[in-house]
Amino acid sequence: MADRTAPTSLLLVQDLVNTLDIETGADTLTADGGLGAFLDDHGLSALAPRRGEPAAVRGLAELREALRAVCLAHTAGTELPEAAARTLDRLLSRAPLVLAVAPDGATALRPAASLHGTDRLTALIAAGIATAAADGTWTRLKACEAHDCRWAFYDKSPAGRSRWCTMAVCGSRAKMRTYRARRAESDQ
Repeated sequence: MADRTAPTSLLLVQDLVNTLDIETGADTLTADGGLGAFLDDHGLSALAPRRGEPAAVRGLAELREALRAVCLAHTAGTELPEAAARTLDRLLSRAPLVLAVAPDGATALRPAASLHGTDRLTALIAAGIATAAADGTWTRLKACEAHDCRWAFYDKSPAGRSRWCTMAVCGSRAKMRTYRARRAESDQ
């Protein structure tokens, strides 16, 4: 199976979206200690909220689902639903970025120094998205078209038109459903 891992700029987005396995209902973000584990896995344990973790988890789950909606829009080649756009606008407005300039002149977007906890995590995600949008890779982060999957994957195909996280599972199921529907139609 082809590697569907996103580039570094989008890996945090991909991993956040994939904290919910829609097929099984397993949500590693909302599980006991899930936020801490997610932050640890990404070297961000310093961002763990000191208090209010349930609210932080709810906010990140809301961000996750809005980002999944973006990934689905990328897959379908459609516009982002208005509700998801408003959610992203609201959440990202609390996570401002600043332009950092290194001594060698290199530039990068960074979270504002005043940000802490999940607002800082949201800003890191926003910086990654901005970087990916600038280099043209943002629209290749997609969500599987299968209704019982919706797993985020990075489309590395030359044409950038992949629709499923894996052809061997979700793509095969979809093609089999289409085949059976056509066959049932022709049998009538």
